[in-house]
Amino acid sequence: MPRRSYHRTERTARAGMGQTSRQPTRRRAVRYARLANRYHAWRASLGRPATGFVSQPEPRTIGNPSRGRQLIAGNLMFAGHLVEAPEADLWDIEVPDAAFIDETHGFGWLDDLAATGDTAARRLAQRWLDGWIARYGRGRGPGWSPEQAARRMTRWLHHALFLLHGQSPEGQAAYFRALATHARFLARRWRKTPPGLPRFEALCGLVQAGLALDGLQRLLAPAVGGLERACRTQIDADGGLATRNPEELMEVLSLLTWTDAALRAAHREAGPEHRGAIARIAPTLRSLRHADGALARFHGGGGGAEGRLDAALAASGSRRWRDDGLAMGYARLSAGRTTAIIDAAPPPRGDASIGAHASTLAFELTSGRRPVIVNCGSGASFGPGWRRAGRATPSHSTVTLEGLSSARLETSAPDGRSDRAPLRVAPARVPAVTTRSPEGWMFEAGHDGYVAEFGLTHARVLELSADGRTLRGQDLLLALEDADKRRFDRALDAGKLRGIAWQARFHLHPDTDAELDLGGTAVSIALRSGEVWVFRGDAAARLSLEPSVYLERGRLRPRATQQIVLSGRALEYASRVRWSLAKTEDTALAVRDLAFGAADALE
Repeated sequence: MPRRSYHRTERTARAGMGQTSRQPTRRRAVRYARLANRYHAWRASLGRPATGFVSQPEPRTIGNPSRGRQLIAGNLMFAGHLVEAPEADLWDIEVPDAAFIDETHGFGWLDDLAATGDTAARRLAQRWLDGWIARYGRGRGPGWSPEQAARRMTRWLHHALFLLHGQSPEGQAAYFRALATHARFLARRWRKTPPGLPRFEALCGLVQAGLALDGLQRLLAPAVGGLERACRTQIDADGGLATRNPEELMEVLSLLTWTDAALRAAHREAGPEHRGAIARIAPTLRSLRHADGALARFHGGGGGAEGRLDAALAASGSRRWRDDGLAMGYARLSAGRTTAIIDAAPPPRGDASIGAHASTLAFELTSGRRPVIVNCGSGASFGPGWRRAGRATPSHSTVTLEGLSSARLETSAPDGRSDRAPLRVAPARVPAVTTRSPEGWMFEAGHDGYVAEFGLTHARVLELSADGRTLRGQDLLLALEDADKRRFDRALDAGKLRGIAWQARFHLHPDTDAELDLGGTAVSIALRSGEVWVFRGDAAARLSLEPSVYLERGRLRPRATQQIVLSGRALEYASRVRWSLAKTEDTALAVRDLAFGAADALE
């Protein structure tokens, strides 16, 4: 992956000195919060245990039985690491990194074992649960952030029948004592969660615990009140999150619908802000859904677990679509069997930018159930290096100048992890317009992410035909103002008048088969459905087919794929490159596409 995107010019380095000087203070705050979490977890463990269930929880989280069988066989894959340890206790394994800790202590693996559902899966789940409670149940060790505790407790509640079946009286007592500890801890610490998904995880988990556990009903009213405030302040009027992460928005909708169902089962009503948030989020998520049913992969989000989006939308009870404008800052073009989703707003800023990507004006395109043009995705499950590389502009299907990203990252986050660093410099103006006509859709937008260095605004025009068979594009680099032209001239002089190098990248999904065609003037892209698309660019631009990667959660390593690259040099105040992506004439209007062809996750 290109790494020049992290180059810092002297000017931007000076601009970031104030931020760097605050890092020691912020890191002390992180250490203090970690100690405070452990203290409050210990205090919470001194209270009375829950005595049982008031109402029987239902399993709602979706697991993967094939991953469950791998766990039973001793193939433990978390955060991109595969540990082969048959019969080993999960908590005895040497921890590779912090991401491994996050995944294991979040108990997401419990979904997979519950989906497997046999005796071996239950025994393994009970053994690992008992081991965790014995070691960490009184506030010791990692895993005691409010959001992690909420994820863990929610899964313990959802899979109560699975965990308690055949469990010893001592094991059952420890289970209810640990649940009560988690609930009291969340009641003390939910206000310390970061905004967005972590806040909803903590509050929805606390509401469900207050409804389900005997002896903890007093926690319910404050939790419901906190959830009402979060729905009002964390979900904007258009149904979006500040992080602009589509997968996080889907998880928030799932949490809200689960909590709404739990309240109704207890003969209670969700509050107006709670119901209003569900009604706002559902249409936005429909706009972020590709033709294949997966979510657009932007700002750290993936396509989502299979079935999770459909389940959340069905449970919302809303059938509305967004009729106009952007959905959480994304534009959607849809015609025939084709969808294109474009990042058409400034990136998140501040605390919300910890997982944000430099993806402004990048797009993804799907034909039927087959992704064609993609972004590389989040590399979080493959380690800090891949996560940081996945956040860079060259990892997205958009234009880069001199290999630089359109947004810059801080050196590191307050917790010291460079891959979780917030954005420091990012596009501020991203005007965008989407229009529809009998000929199809047109999208026009621009961003100023490269103005400070080169004086150039990147503008992109996309046109999707009414039948969905052709996408035409233009990428323009423009020096608009006199000050921008002076910057451009200085950048030209610094490069000895060789021009500003630009690259327009189009990352291909790994299931496509691409090759240069027509004497190197086009790229043929064959899909597993039998469709064939052809990419063509301006003769003035250099066309190449280069290696790329697809960063997909749940796999051991990144998947190799290819990217189409148009490249050239900007020598004038206005440069333009045209390109097109179209189905071949012999590709049928409707393709019968029933084969899934799922690959083994342990690749």
